[in-house]
Parts: sequence; C-alpha cells; structure tokens
Amino acid sequence: MDNRFDAVNEFDRGKIVKMEVDYSSTCDEKIPLCKEMAKNEAKFHEAIDILLQLEKQTRLGADMISCSRVLVAICQICFEAGNWNALNEYISLLVKRRSQLKQSVVKMIQECATYVDKTPDKDTKLKLINTLRTVTEGKIYVEVERARLTQILAGIKEADGDISGAASIMEELQVETYGSMAKREKVQLILEQMRLCLAKQDFVRTQIIAKKISTKFFDDPEQQDLKFKYYGLMIRLDQDSSFIRTSRHYQAVVDSEVISNTPEKRQKMMTFAVLYCILSPYDNEQQDMMHNLSKKKLLEEIPIYKELLRLFMCKELINFKAVSNVYGQELLSFEIFNQETAHGKKCWAELKNRLIEHNIRIISNYYTRINLRRMSELLELPDNETEDYLSRLVNSGTLTVKIDRPSGVIHFAAKKAPSDVLNDWASGINELMSLVNKTCHLINKEECINNVMSP
Repeated sequence: MDNRFDAVNEFDRGKIVKMEVDYSSTCDEKIPLCKEMAKNEAKFHEAIDILLQLEKQTRLGADMISCSRVLVAICQICFEAGNWNALNEYISLLVKRRSQLKQSVVKMIQECATYVDKTPDKDTKLKLINTLRTVTEGKIYVEVERARLTQILAGIKEADGDISGAASIMEELQVETYGSMAKREKVQLILEQMRLCLAKQDFVRTQIIAKKISTKFFDDPEQQDLKFKYYGLMIRLDQDSSFIRTSRHYQAVVDSEVISNTPEKRQKMMTFAVLYCILSPYDNEQQDMMHNLSKKKLLEEIPIYKELLRLFMCKELINFKAVSNVYGQELLSFEIFNQETAHGKKCWAELKNRLIEHNIRIISNYYTRINLRRMSELLELPDNETEDYLSRLVNSGTLTVKIDRPSGVIHFAAKKAPSDVLNDWASGINELMSLVNKTCHLINKEECINNVMSP
C-alpha cells in the first residue's frame, strides 16, 4: 500500500508513474453493466456506487485510462438519467478525491462541457457552468475548458443585459498565458474581452487588452476575419480620442482580404482613412500620412476625396464656405459627419478647425508681419477668434508667433530646431567672451599708459 501511495505522489509532482494494475478488462465488464443497471431508477445509486469503488481502484492503481473511462461513465449515467443535481454533486466529489489523476479530470471536464448546451433550462445550465468553473479554478491542465465555459457564461449575462458583469467575468481570463490553447482561439477570446469592455465604455482597459495582440498575427491570410474584427474594435476605441490612429486602422482594413473583393467597401474604408487623416492635428506624422495616402491607386476611384486631400496639402488658402458648398452635401452623407450624433458634430467642428489652422500656416509662410485685422479678413474670423487659433498653434509648437497688441501687429518667426537654438547660444557666448577679452585688454593698456606717464 505504501508503494502505491508513493507512486501516486510521484505523479502529482509531474513525474511519469508506472501503472501498477491494468483495470481495462474490469472496466469493459462493469461500465456497460452499470449503465444498463442505471436505466432502472431504483438501481441508479447502486450503479454509481459500483463505479465509485472501481474509480478508487483505478486511481490508486494509477491506471489513468481506466480511471478516465470510469469518471466519464459516471457523468454519462447522470446525464442520461437527467439527474442534473447528481451530476453537479459527483463532479465536485470526484475532482476533490485524494491524489486524483489529472488526465482523468481533464477527460471528465471535457465530457461534461458537452452537456452545457443540452441542459433543459437556463437555471440548470448556469448551475452546471458554475460547478465546472468552480472545480477548474486554479488548475492549469483544464484552463482551456474553463475559458470556454467562462465565455458561455459571459454570453448569458450579456443576453440578460448585464454587460458589466459579462465584462468582469471575461477580464478574469489571462488567456495570453495559456500554453495549451491555440493562438487563434486566444485572439478570439481577447477580442471578446475588448468588445465587452467597449460595451461598458471602459476605454482604458480596452487599450490595455488590445496590446496583448500582436498585429503580425494578422499577416496570416487565414486570420483575415479576425483582423477585420480587431481593427473594427480599434476604430471604435480611437475614433474620438485619436484621429491619426483611426486613419491608420482604416488603412489596415483597406488591405484586408475580407473586403478585397468588394470595391464599394474598399472605397468607403479609404474615404474614412482620408477624412480622419485630414481631421488629425498637424504634425510630421500627419503630413507623412497625407503624402502616402495621395500615392494610393485606390484614391483614383474616389476623385472627390483625392481633391479634398490635395487642398490640404497645397500651399493655398481654403475657403470654408466654398468647401461646404462643393463638398458639404457629400461629406454630411457619411456617418462620420452625421449631425445627429455627438461624434459627427465633433468631426465637423474639427474639419473647420483644421482648415483654419491650415490657412494660418499658409499665411505664416508668406508673411513675417501682418496686421491682426487683415489676417482676420483673410481667415473670415473675428479678431478674438483669430487670436485663439494663433494661441493654440503656439501652444502646440506648430508656429512661433508674437502679437503686438497696442499696434495690432502679428510677428511670425521661423521655428528653430533645437540644434539651431544651441548653435545661436554658443555663438552668442563666443561673442560675449570676445568682448570681455577685448575689454580686459583695453583696461590693461590704459593702466600701462597711466603708469608710464605718472612721475
């Protein structure tokens, strides 16, 4: 007996254990007999007791295959009898037995997981899921099954309207650490976590979860459906907080094989990429993206937006009223500028802001000094709004501007690179030291002359 328990303990430590007794023939004989016996309701518990005795023998004898068959058989008998309470009870009992074989538990959990969709009602289904999740908690060897059960439970809560509860349950899963789960299934579960977090408007956690997925995974042609879903979620996440990232997401979707055979969808995605790029605040990244977009062949199929992109790239003033008259009806037909939504109103206001900022940058290229009133006329804005836009560009570091308020004159200065500022400072220091040396030399010269002339 001592040797037998030593063998079991060795197995628990992860070492290979040699099977002491082969119970396969006993299982072949008793399992069918007990299943037949259990069909008689009066002998149900008698059949289970026989299998429990057999389970003890196979477990202590380290016969993993036979033990798995017995555990599965007990669950099958409960299922076929429709005795769900007994099934939940025996699942909990069998998993907690001393030195239970891990492979046997895996087989039993996998078998019971197939019963979830066959439950007669919702309450029974929830009880079975909760039982299985309880017995699999903290067990690495059944982490995949637990994750799948958790996803089913989250779906039930979401269907009941408990979005926050569904998201909280899914957030418990650290699927990126699961070594036994297929990569595609991992990504699917992470995408589900992102979707639920977005549904409850937890944008910070969604951003954290999104970083668990490497975009290189989507280079595989077989994963294009997940790529489309991933970027769809990222667009929802970033469309209010970062226009430049949103534009990048749409560009990634344009290249997806999911919409490669649907020209209308590709044109729509490219249109969104152009519009969100235009709406992005001015910086080097935005300018590079504009130039890259202008080289896309797909842009030839949407000439209106190609021309709109050209307007923001050329060094000419743009009149907002003229743009509204020419492109307004077309732009307002897109959901991005839907005036019935907060996002649509924000985007339309940002389009006007980007256009005015573009005009200010163009004016700064042609003028070093300009009267505030004259600039307001060019921008078609009141003087106070012109000052506001100038202040924003100065704060963002886009322009270097000084305003002489008494005279109402705006002075534009070229923005200097840090290296140029450092060079000017070094040059000024050199000039200062030269003056100091020259002054010292003149003082010494005067002192020498005075010493010679004095008696």
